[in-house]
Amino acid sequence: MDKEFITRDISAVMLEMYKYFPVLTMTGPRQSGKTTLLRKVFKDLPYYSLENLDIRHFALNDPVGFLNQHPEGMILDEAQNTPDLLSYIQGLVDQNPEKRFVLSGSSQFSVIIKITQSLAGRTGILELMPLSYNEIKSKADNKSIDEVLLTGFYPALYSGKNIPSLFYPSYVKTYLERDVRDLLQIKDIMQFQTFLKLCAGRIGSLFNASELSGEVGVSVNTIKSWLSVLQASYIIKLLPPFYENISKRLTKTPKLYFYDTGLACYLLDIETEQQLSRDKMRGHLFENFVIMEALKERYNHGKKSNLFFYRDSNDVEVDLLLKKGNEYCAIEIKSSQTYHPDFEAGIKSLGKVLNNRLTDKAVIYAGDFENDTAEIQLLNYKNMGRLF
Repeated sequence: MDKEFITRDISAVMLEMYKYFPVLTMTGPRQSGKTTLLRKVFKDLPYYSLENLDIRHFALNDPVGFLNQHPEGMILDEAQNTPDLLSYIQGLVDQNPEKRFVLSGSSQFSVIIKITQSLAGRTGILELMPLSYNEIKSKADNKSIDEVLLTGFYPALYSGKNIPSLFYPSYVKTYLERDVRDLLQIKDIMQFQTFLKLCAGRIGSLFNASELSGEVGVSVNTIKSWLSVLQASYIIKLLPPFYENISKRLTKTPKLYFYDTGLACYLLDIETEQQLSRDKMRGHLFENFVIMEALKERYNHGKKSNLFFYRDSNDVEVDLLLKKGNEYCAIEIKSSQTYHPDFEAGIKSLGKVLNNRLTDKAVIYAGDFENDTAEIQLLNYKNMGRLF
């Protein structure tokens, strides 16, 4: 298969930010396509990877000389490797507002914290996730939902560069060696791998550090430390609960999801569509998929997350709430191909709590029949983008 470039939805907001900020910063998981996208969109800017030891040596030993090589500016990939450069970039863009730097990095820890300190007010920050369904719609619409979930959404799997059975084992091995060991200095890698697999088995569940601590055999603080690194490295996403001062008692514990369903399937030892179709986690993986699509839609437009879930003490639950100002859109997510009126129960209960603030209501499922004119819309997952 020939390699091809997949147009990314985030490109428009990238170009808009580039007009107004002297520094553009892009973070996101490894292999989400940051380098390819930046080199494509800003093809007139010189490109340097700071993972290259020779380039990094030059940058660290003569930062001013390195940054002044090109009057127009440059792309600096994997900027977390040289955080001290950021202070010099600040001075250069203050002296010459026309100069442009484009930075990328794979860790919120290493990049964002330093950037917010050194380049406050001078940089626009974007997060590039793996491909959205909208970006691969022409390729994915003819695939079964099980194939979509199993394949995941990393660009290499859709551009002809790799296949899932080879990509994910390499991804996990590389990730463990390059990122986690560096950040946490883990001695027993088997315990961490067990933790990863246990997290995958808890997709869509409330995060319980104490429970994981007992199963893995490490302290609660260690579990929280590992989780923070997985969050910062765009492996795990914790979805916060809806919480307002209303009459209901609401959960305050977040739910656990993965940024990519293909990676989650690999960690769950799911290798085929047939296996996935019978697996107890299938519904949770479908839910994970829809929630991540809503998140990608926000990030691809340069917006922060507006996603929550609802659960009260009576176990009334709605899978996804999108906050829109003072109003909400409630979405129930079902992997079934057959509609059932019970799908609407949680949304109806929430409607009594939020009243006229619940302006949009929908069920997203895997069936073909749709009704977008009812009070509670019924949509196939292929058309869920109209809600976000």
